[in-house]
Amino acid sequence: FETNTIGVEKEVLNVDDVIETANHFRCIDMIIDHAKAALTEKFIKELHLVLKNGTSDSRKDWFAVGEYKKLPNEVGGRDTALPEEVADKMKALLTEYNAKEKKTFEDILDFHVKFEQIHPFQDGNGRVGRLIMFKEYLKYNIVPFIIEDDLKMFYYRGLKEWDNEKGYLTDTCLTAQDKYKAYLDYFRIAY
Repeated sequence: FETNTIGVEKEVLNVDDVIETANHFRCIDMIIDHAKAALTEKFIKELHLVLKNGTSDSRKDWFAVGEYKKLPNEVGGRDTALPEEVADKMKALLTEYNAKEKKTFEDILDFHVKFEQIHPFQDGNGRVGRLIMFKEYLKYNIVPFIIEDDLKMFYYRGLKEWDNEKGYLTDTCLTAQDKYKAYLDYFRIAY
């Protein structure tokens, strides 16, 4: 496994992290520009392409940037959709989701969980999934949020437990949303 690193003052920086951070900002621009557009497979694949563009992953022949995974993967010790199932499962998920006229906070969360359970890409599923969620909250005039480090573990637990207990993820995301509202209030941005 090659890792792309630079030494900076006795510290090692992973080049891929730097590239992905820059790419992440381009993804944010994309979701703002397309906030009101319908959610499609094409757009989701484009987000992945932009996020992973120029990383060492993008040079691996088994790693399909902007395309669904070629190899099985797992998340938090749980199996995800097999590569050959991904396209059908994504189409079904989007059809079900897009059939709902007005999306609620929970509809968007539910889509997010199902997206993460499918885990359509080789890597970057969490980031792409959270970007989609942010876009959809903007679209339906719901205050979006960012999962900061202090909420990460609660967020992962919420994803894992969603099918048995929706409250964990819902509460974590509402907490994150409250934080985001506090930033908006501070800058006197109406919502």
